[in-house]
Amino acid sequence: MACLLTNSRVANMKQPLWMSLWFLAMGLTSLPVAAKPDSLKDVTDGNWEEILTGEWMIEFYAPWCPACQQLQPVWKEFADWGEDMGVNVAKVDVTEQPGLSGRFIITSLPTIYHCKDGVFRKYQGARAKDDFLSFVDEQKWKAVEPVSSWFGPSSFLMNLMSALFKLSMFIRRCHNYMTEHLGIPVWGSYVIFGLATLFSGLVLGLLLVFIADYVFPSRRFSSPDYYQKKQTTEQARLLQEDEHEADGEDDDDDDEEEEEGDHDEVWRRRRGSPEGRPEPKGQGFSDEALRKRVVGSRDEEEEEEDT
Repeated sequence: MACLLTNSRVANMKQPLWMSLWFLAMGLTSLPVAAKPDSLKDVTDGNWEEILTGEWMIEFYAPWCPACQQLQPVWKEFADWGEDMGVNVAKVDVTEQPGLSGRFIITSLPTIYHCKDGVFRKYQGARAKDDFLSFVDEQKWKAVEPVSSWFGPSSFLMNLMSALFKLSMFIRRCHNYMTEHLGIPVWGSYVIFGLATLFSGLVLGLLLVFIADYVFPSRRFSSPDYYQKKQTTEQARLLQEDEHEADGEDDDDDDEEEEEGDHDEVWRRRRGSPEGRPEPKGQGFSDEALRKRVVGSRDEEEEEEDT
């Protein structure tokens, strides 16, 4: 009897054990299999410098572009093959990464670049998977002229272009926010941006003037003897003007003396008779009367000439 009870207890203990193992096996089989990491990489403004090392094929696209939408399945298949070929396949959404759009001067979509150790070449071939594979495997990229260092994404010029594109995207987002969320009319947004541009230009101009004056001060005004020399020059000029005025007064006095001498000469000539003979006795005039006659005759001659 005791043996039967013992066997029944063992059977009851084994049943939950098997059920637990069965449920555990079912749970393990039902767990999702770890997904394969995506072979297509995303390049952003924050990690774009990673493409400067190794070999890369990069596609610049926009979600609204029909040609980009047709290329996406092909580009994904090419990315799966890229791992085996040792090439990194990436994509850049220009609507989300305006800095990279300006850094690479993207003017058409989709645009594809090949990069090998920081040297960039623009892909201009067909857009099939086999064409991409042969371009990399057969190293056809060596026949393509690389992008000049002046226009490389790491150059100073392209850094400025990247900043400009970021600024333009920021202005666009501000415009959308003011018109859509704040209810400001479109023309009002344009007026605000126009005034902001004018004010920032004035501030920048004044700042540049101050910097230029501080870095390159004028030697003339910075000289300690400038104001002393200026005062000396002004005094010399005033003295010269006074001398000219004094010379002018002397000339006027000389002219007056000459005129008086001419009057005396005429008076001496006319002391005789009109025919040039001396006057008879008893009919002579005093010097003062003779002078008046000469002056009166001169006035009459001037009046006749005027008439």
